[in-house]
Amino acid sequence: MAELQLRGINKSFGSVKVLHDINLDIGDGEFVVFVGPSGCGKSTLLRSISGLEELSSGQVLIGGEDVTDFDPSERGVAMVFQSYALYPHMTVAQNLGFGLRMGGAAKDEVAERVEGAARILELTELLDRKPRQLSGGQRQRVAIGRAIVRQPKAFLFDEPLSNLDAELRVQMRIEIAKLHHQLGATMVYVTHDQVEAMTLADRIVVLRAGRIEQQGSPVELYDNPDNIFVAGFIGSPRMNFLEGTIIAIEGQMLTVSLSAFDAPALQVKRRGSGGAVGEKINVGIRPEHFADAALGGPVLTASAQVIEQLGGVSYVYGVGTDGETKVTIQQKGHSRVAVGAPIAVGIEPDAALAFGLDGSRM
Repeated sequence: MAELQLRGINKSFGSVKVLHDINLDIGDGEFVVFVGPSGCGKSTLLRSISGLEELSSGQVLIGGEDVTDFDPSERGVAMVFQSYALYPHMTVAQNLGFGLRMGGAAKDEVAERVEGAARILELTELLDRKPRQLSGGQRQRVAIGRAIVRQPKAFLFDEPLSNLDAELRVQMRIEIAKLHHQLGATMVYVTHDQVEAMTLADRIVVLRAGRIEQQGSPVELYDNPDNIFVAGFIGSPRMNFLEGTIIAIEGQMLTVSLSAFDAPALQVKRRGSGGAVGEKINVGIRPEHFADAALGGPVLTASAQVIEQLGGVSYVYGVGTDGETKVTIQQKGHSRVAVGAPIAVGIEPDAALAFGLDGSRM
């Protein structure tokens, strides 16, 4: 296995620049997930690491070696794509060993590596089957196994679970996490699904418009987003952003009135030194950080529009007293709120975040 280093990566397609001066270090054995909205450049960045995209400028180093001008086959990486890309006329065993056979590996070595990959991925009983006889999850395991047999320096995953249904996605997330622990391999994973990012990553790299917005552990990004984009992108359902006005400042505490709700003033702790009395800001509150109104503290009242009963938790989608500002409230267990009825909830001040109207964290 090996560390990956990206130095000043830029990529343009004609006059359109899609990657802007990307600098990133990925440690040996680390599981890093690139996440961001469609078109943010995450797949282009992954393909740049693999050599499938030629850089406009910059360097890619794998294991300390500059591989910028190497062909994909010479970089020692293996890619797993969204499409399984299995040969339909070959058995699972033949698909697993195809790359090795084309590379001139000895028959015994091919058999040994195929058997080892099949054992890791629980494919041993399926080695004689054809792809049409496999489920979607089994086909994806074969595609991953085809990468394992190459014993690469790093694994690159490009949205590998996008074609699977919800239940299979959960199962395959578990399989990929187990695989990482078993192999101790360097893995770089691209997804637009931030649930996958949160559950799989040692470190998440959030991209927007070809630039790195923030990187860190899932917990760091969830609890301490650098800006309103990261705050809104990480977490499901997304964070609520409520417009307010600063009416007082005392030390690091901002007292904010929320314009869209009949609510007492809310105190929000700021991280930096920004903010001025009279300034309009956005207050970020995650759905799970609303509390029972009976526990005291500032109380926010909204009108319930849609209720999602999910068993262990419920989500109330409401609207403020201005009739426009939307808010999502998480409740434990079954919600007893009726559609159209008012719902009053407390606010946990320590969990609220302040953002300037330019999106920066205060």
